Amino acid sequence: MTPQPVHYPWYKKEDTDAFFALFQNNIANFVIIAISMLGMGFSASIVFGQVLPGAAVAVMVGNFYYAWSAARLARKENRADVTALSYGISTPVMFVFLFGVLLPAKTLTGDEVMAWKIAVAACFISGLIEVCISVIGRWIQTHLPRAAMLGAVAGVALTFIAGEMLFKTLEIPVIGLLVLAIIIVGLVARVSMPFRIPASLFAIIVGTALAYLIGAADTAKFSDAFTHLGFYPLLPGMAWFEGLGLLFTSMLAILTVVLPITLYNAIETMNNVEAMEAAGDKYDVRECQAVDGVGTMLGAVFGGVFPTTVYIATVGSKWMGAGRGYSILNGVVYGIATMFGLIAALAAIIPVSVVAPILVFVGMSMIATAFQSNETRYYPAIALAMLPYFANYVMTRFNRGAGDVVDNISSAIVVLGQGAMFTAILLGAMTVSVIDHKFRQAAIFALVAAACSFVGLMHAPELSFNASPDFSLGYLVMAAFFGWFAFKSAKL
Repeated sequence: MTPQPVHYPWYKKEDTDAFFALFQNNIANFVIIAISMLGMGFSASIVFGQVLPGAAVAVMVGNFYYAWSAARLARKENRADVTALSYGISTPVMFVFLFGVLLPAKTLTGDEVMAWKIAVAACFISGLIEVCISVIGRWIQTHLPRAAMLGAVAGVALTFIAGEMLFKTLEIPVIGLLVLAIIIVGLVARVSMPFRIPASLFAIIVGTALAYLIGAADTAKFSDAFTHLGFYPLLPGMAWFEGLGLLFTSMLAILTVVLPITLYNAIETMNNVEAMEAAGDKYDVRECQAVDGVGTMLGAVFGGVFPTTVYIATVGSKWMGAGRGYSILNGVVYGIATMFGLIAALAAIIPVSVVAPILVFVGMSMIATAFQSNETRYYPAIALAMLPYFANYVMTRFNRGAGDVVDNISSAIVVLGQGAMFTAILLGAMTVSVIDHKFRQAAIFALVAAACSFVGLMHAPELSFNASPDFSLGYLVMAAFFGWFAFKSAKL
């Protein structure tokens, strides 16, 4: 007898919590983009009229597609607890495009329009590369240990999400700690809030009200927040095509930045899809990588310059019990907010210390999932895979000054942070292989690490031959050591 089809709702109460978590992360990125580009000398017409609308198109396309994909999975498995994949701009990728693509293009050309077109072309090519990578996405997912991939994700969660957002939480302790308490009670302990208001919404209401009552919120920002209100239509253009000619002539060196960060983006999507499978929802990694690539390309056609990805906070949404509604709402809100210039206003009205604790929870849930979805014997591999992101965090936050800032601590911090995703996964994969006494497999992963170091995907600031000879040699020595044990095991 065929079971009765379950009802998969368009929206439910839990979607509200997940929406605010995803919304806050995306709005933080949008605000950083606006402030950074204005500081580089780009005009408001390009930032608010081209770049942010293009990014919003990419966010809308991805969120709507993944909401549809969740409904398809719910019908296939006949269950109503499916969570749609979160989608947005990856923070590390965003910083690379800001300071590794836009800034050099602006500095070298001295022309904001030309620099923007070059960045749009670079973004379009990044999306195209990820579509090509999607062909082998499932093969990579099958052959990389889950502990290694989730350990790398947990490293991002610990540093860029839970760690940094805890810093933001405590910038105004009276507000941040109260909101954090609400999040722990409502989302971790799952205790209902007054009037059954979703915990994250209740936290934002209480925290924002308290901030203005005690004078912790800067009311002067209100006037600044509304200076960019207007109508910015979402219109396609040919900037990406015009930029290709510039990119492949005078700015060819930028492609050496685009290739590794696109590989990073594809692996980030793969890791996050793997994390969702561990949490109970299995999506096709190849399809997700292709969708991310297409979304990035569409965003570029509409003027955006930042690649998009399956967002790392998806597991947090799963823990909240979200469905597809939060994804749909996120796409709609970002489309409206960007078209009418509301991004700066929303960011100014709600203090960061109010929304940061929600992302602390997201980071907590991702770290917990990395351990809960693996056997205890793989915990050391997860822990090792998390570590490179401490270095990557320092690099990202200090940018070009990182070497000087940390020189008295260790000269290895910067080189460890370069290509941290690759380093994290490969070190984790070697450790998993050794734990399982698969020394031949460990040796292969070490050889891959040596190759990545040789071409500059790891431990180097840019792609080049023999980019990091010391690390290449070091990984070759590791491969030989593992190979010796593999030879001994084969003889027994």
